[in-house]
Amino acid sequence: CPADPSWQPGEGRDPGLFTDYSVRPTTISAARSDPRIPLFPRYRVRALCRQAVRGEVAVDDAARLRGVRGRVTLIADSLFTGLEMRDTYARRAILETVRYPEIVFVIDSVVDVQGGDTIRATAVGSFELHGVSRPMRAPVVGTRDPAGLRIRAQFSVPASQLTDEFLMSKWGLGMGVVLKRWKTIHMGVDIILRPTPS
Repeated sequence: CPADPSWQPGEGRDPGLFTDYSVRPTTISAARSDPRIPLFPRYRVRALCRQAVRGEVAVDDAARLRGVRGRVTLIADSLFTGLEMRDTYARRAILETVRYPEIVFVIDSVVDVQGGDTIRATAVGSFELHGVSRPMRAPVVGTRDPAGLRIRAQFSVPASQLTDEFLMSKWGLGMGVVLKRWKTIHMGVDIILRPTPS
């Protein structure tokens, strides 16, 4: 989201988008794995961008994160890398957002909860991409924020799953997946949970 001050465009960007190289981490060759995920973390969550994510989470016991279930939905057309040509290609040839407009993570439960100032746990559920749903487990970190409970979760899939399991176009993902330039695809969420007004 270019409206967020911590956001920076990826390599290759449209004119007018600014990259602040004084704070940008050194990038690593695409042929090597980079352990920094995300590469450009948000300093704080603010409602500055168009709505790209919607979700509802129900919690029976918020203090211990018991009885958690919910659904987080990403509107696929909202993915933005900073290069319109690349984004248009991804929407049409890879994600096929007209047929598959949403990317969904369904939370069935939260397990292995460790409390304290920082909450650590594992969200168990399913991940739906390109019309295909697969079981998924995602490590979760929760911290208190003036706006609510800030939840960050991330998970990874082997890049080959994009074509082998999620049935995306091998032609569309040729250089990255078919020629094995990409090893792992990392995904995640950084959201604020707010109580529903009574």
